[in-house]
Amino acid sequence: MTVHFIGAGPGAADLMTIRGRDLLARLPICLYAGSIIPRDVLGFCGPHTRLIDTAPLCLDEIEAIFVQAHRDGLDVARLHSGDLSVYSAVAEQVARLNKHHIPYTLTPGVPAYAASASLLGRELTVPGLVQSLVLTRISGRASAMPKAERLEAFAATGATLAIHLAIHRLEEVVTRLLPFYGSACPVAIVARASWPDERCVEATLGEIAGVMADEPEKRTALILVGHALDPAMTQESALYDAHYQRRFRGRDDTSPHEII
Repeated sequence: MTVHFIGAGPGAADLMTIRGRDLLARLPICLYAGSIIPRDVLGFCGPHTRLIDTAPLCLDEIEAIFVQAHRDGLDVARLHSGDLSVYSAVAEQVARLNKHHIPYTLTPGVPAYAASASLLGRELTVPGLVQSLVLTRISGRASAMPKAERLEAFAATGATLAIHLAIHRLEEVVTRLLPFYGSACPVAIVARASWPDERCVEATLGEIAGVMADEPEKRTALILVGHALDPAMTQESALYDAHYQRRFRGRDDTSPHEII
């Protein structure tokens, strides 16, 4: 018996990985986060799969389901939104599995920041301008941020910020970032990227709070901040420069090039 943790991706069923889809099709039990997993994704489960919504459950109750499935010799799919590597609560569940010597696997999913960048039609890094992306959040009821990981510390680097779980405190985020990025810095609020009702609002850091005030987002929205979001800031890298030599190009810059 194995518990298979699966990243469901940002929402659209066709953004599930093939591995994740195939696991869902053959596993007899599927635990899923009902508040944020679209029904279309659950459609990959087999017709006789036992579906368990974990939204109302605590960790002890989830652990009990794992233990019972282990006793019964039944594999389990544990379906999480986005990707498993950040803000997924997988680590605490794995600790419970290790306590019972229950094996597990992890299958990654498309993360929210990647789906958001696709919706924007932007690359989040720009040569010579921004080469780092910071995935972060602000302190909340569930967990506080470490002192060294304050929003201001990351903002001081000038990196592109992908701020999770903070849309309900947008005005505070803006106030804290203005001294570092300036009021003209581009911002994008992306809600439910790849869902049928996906929403993307673009504005400047100085304007975004006012723009969102009339139609605010309450949850599952990502705040992207950084100068890489400005299409006018795009610069060409050396990677595809005609005179840039690399192992697989094999060009002689002293002779004409024929493109095939």
